[in-house]
Amino acid sequence: MEHTHMILPTEPRSVRFQMKMLERSGLGEETALPPAMHYIPPTPTMVLAREEAELVIFSAMDSLIEKTGLKTKDIDVLVVNCSLFSPTPSLSAMVINKYKLRSNIKSFNLSGMGCSAGVISIDLARDILQQYPNSNAVVISTEILTPNGYLGKERSMLLTNCLFRMGGAAILLSNRKSDKGRAKYRLVHIVRTHKGADDKSFRCVQQQEDPEGKVGINLCIDLMQVAGEALKSNITTIGPLVLPASEQLLFLLTLICRKLFKMKLKPYIPDFKLAFEHFCIHAGGRAVIDELQNSLQLSAEHVEASRMTLYRFGNTSSSSLWYEMSYIEAKGRMKKGDRIWQIAFGSGFKCNSAVWKCNRTIKTSPVNDHNPWADCIDRYPVDIPDVVKL
Repeated sequence: MEHTHMILPTEPRSVRFQMKMLERSGLGEETALPPAMHYIPPTPTMVLAREEAELVIFSAMDSLIEKTGLKTKDIDVLVVNCSLFSPTPSLSAMVINKYKLRSNIKSFNLSGMGCSAGVISIDLARDILQQYPNSNAVVISTEILTPNGYLGKERSMLLTNCLFRMGGAAILLSNRKSDKGRAKYRLVHIVRTHKGADDKSFRCVQQQEDPEGKVGINLCIDLMQVAGEALKSNITTIGPLVLPASEQLLFLLTLICRKLFKMKLKPYIPDFKLAFEHFCIHAGGRAVIDELQNSLQLSAEHVEASRMTLYRFGNTSSSSLWYEMSYIEAKGRMKKGDRIWQIAFGSGFKCNSAVWKCNRTIKTSPVNDHNPWADCIDRYPVDIPDVVKL
């Protein structure tokens, strides 16, 4: 806030708005901003943006290689997603060059898809692995903040300054039979919900993007209303895949009464606690977590990983879901057979879901543990006040 006062001395309203947002954001004091945003004024150069990308992506890749024993020559597929920074050469090319990956690697660089792009990347990697047996895929999800600091008056833009922070994750997926015994999770389902820019309908698709490419958002519609509608559409698709028969029947009967008989009934929200042991809700902001906790009737423990991730790391965009899964692991709560529902929101407006099943009980150790919570998990959960006066 001291920097904000100095950078925007002629915009007191913008300064006050950011102050109010930070006080109510649910973010703690240990979140990270890139070096470019510590300068007065910020210095969003291409060189510094590249340096941030290298710091985040290479750190995640190094940890993945050390933790899994993966040899870089065994990487068959590489998918990198970063929405707002899309340089040439691409970030995927940067990774290939750094780690001397094979010349025939299948490489993809996704941009402009918002915070839900991590699940889209997993979906893409899954599709490719289905075509190429005995292969490994690495997915890297991040957001590069250096080029995107905003110094204007638009409040919707200033909001991103208050919520987004540095972070990234690297995920190894394999369809090799030899990896079945040591893989932590099995991917069960992916559901992707997309809202078009020029219509009010939502489209649920599996394994492919909206063919019409309608990825805009009508800013006149309240964001939480849009998120709620996207979630309902996602629930309609994922429910039959995961819910017990009794919950499916209640959902279907309510839907028939509302649609066919025009009865004024509230939509029935199934009890997803019967289908999942863990919920990873994108840590996009306190309001997002509150809304989903209320809509899905979840307990405080069910959303603990999301709230603590927002507090400790901030909104790390598409990688936040992996910080949340790591939190559950670090707490020793991830048991064999547990089912995890990742729920991601992003631009467009998108609501994407991934369902995982835990293959084995995850045991953590503070020695050589690459879990991002390893050095602080004993301090969590913490009480987060509604307002922190700055």
